Amino acid sequence: MNWTGILHWFLADWLENVAAAITLVGIWLTTRRTLICWPVVLISDVLYLIVFHRENLQSDSYLQVFFIGFTLYSWWNWARGTRTDGKVSVAPMCLKSWIAGLIVGALGSIVVGWWMTRIGAALPHLDATLAVFSLVASWWEARKHTANWWLWIVVDAVYVGEYVYKSMWTTAVLYAGFVALAVMGLRAWQRAAQVSDARPGAPVVVS
Repeated sequence: MNWTGILHWFLADWLENVAAAITLVGIWLTTRRTLICWPVVLISDVLYLIVFHRENLQSDSYLQVFFIGFTLYSWWNWARGTRTDGKVSVAPMCLKSWIAGLIVGALGSIVVGWWMTRIGAALPHLDATLAVFSLVASWWEARKHTANWWLWIVVDAVYVGEYVYKSMWTTAVLYAGFVALAVMGLRAWQRAAQVSDARPGAPVVVS
């Protein structure tokens, strides 16, 4: 592909491409536990709301609305836990919260899948399952739990297949990048949690 072809491709899907680039930056900043990640993520949430609506991925569109709310909450909650070095402390998660999150995700997938079928959304059950578990992962992320990265790895890997099926190639590549970033985030947060556990006054388990 020559430069003219590349330019034509970018302009044809410019909004999706810009959203993808901003999202990558936002997720990378999240792996660094830096508070500035949230205004960047907020911009990407709004852009992808528009992109998914145009592609008739209705549950993804609604998901972005919830993401906007989670992003605002995460911004506020992370700001309360910022250390003097500008990093956010990692909070461990109890088994009860693990189980509760997975149960809520499973039940929510059934309910949202039924609803998406009724309104004629594309890939209703798969789309609904990914959307609901994305919300669970977002909640864990907002609460600063390392477990969020485990769930994001699984969810994002399945999203890659969905977007390939929908021929949304830029977003498919983006989500493949998300898998890599989630692995990076998992390792970084695990190291941060080990450092916190080794210090006096480390964060307690929160639900």
